[in-house]
Amino acid sequence: MTTPNRMILLGAPGAGKGTVAKGLVDHLKVTHLSTGDMLRAAVAAGTEVGLHAKTFMDRGALVPDDVMVALIAERVSQDDCKSEDGTVRFLLDGFPRTLPQADALDDRGLGPDAVIHLDVANEVVVGRLTGRRSCPGCGAPYHVEFKQPKVAGICDICDTALVHRADDREEPIRKRLATYSAQTSPLVERYSAELITIDGDNAPSAVLNAVLERVSAGSAG
Repeated sequence: MTTPNRMILLGAPGAGKGTVAKGLVDHLKVTHLSTGDMLRAAVAAGTEVGLHAKTFMDRGALVPDDVMVALIAERVSQDDCKSEDGTVRFLLDGFPRTLPQADALDDRGLGPDAVIHLDVANEVVVGRLTGRRSCPGCGAPYHVEFKQPKVAGICDICDTALVHRADDREEPIRKRLATYSAQTSPLVERYSAELITIDGDNAPSAVLNAVLERVSAGSAG
């Protein structure tokens, strides 16, 4: 049974998109495209689109939708985003975030075959993100509930005191969730025919298994 070729991963901050993306890459051998990674790579490579995007980034402005879509089109033309018969295959994470961005993807012929929507209640997300701790020394991640260090408040790797980052506190998290709800949630309705909704409030392995089962079955809803 065939799996979708063009997939979009949709979910609020803290919904578990990173874990699911890694699992899909490992199991389906699909190329994971993160907009942030693509921007950095295009700028570093000095591509025409990358240099255009850099003019906005250098002055702290958002990269316009048409430039982002051009960047995605440039990236998916590379060999690692194609199967042996030349079919374009990718897992897009972080784009689209708005309805106009979805329209821009469609205009380029890059609309999704499947949209994986990780559905997680806001209170669960707040609990996940406010519990995160990080090491300012080596960058190792921890969590007060799910991944505790051997010595409370101290990094296992470099013995540096862990920190609670400002963007992992409740107020900024709720602001990000409000932005997501206003801008990105309408995509759930937009992609109703391609939507595969997964309950993200489970163990990471259970969520990934549910995604793989539904994607392999090709069942939306």
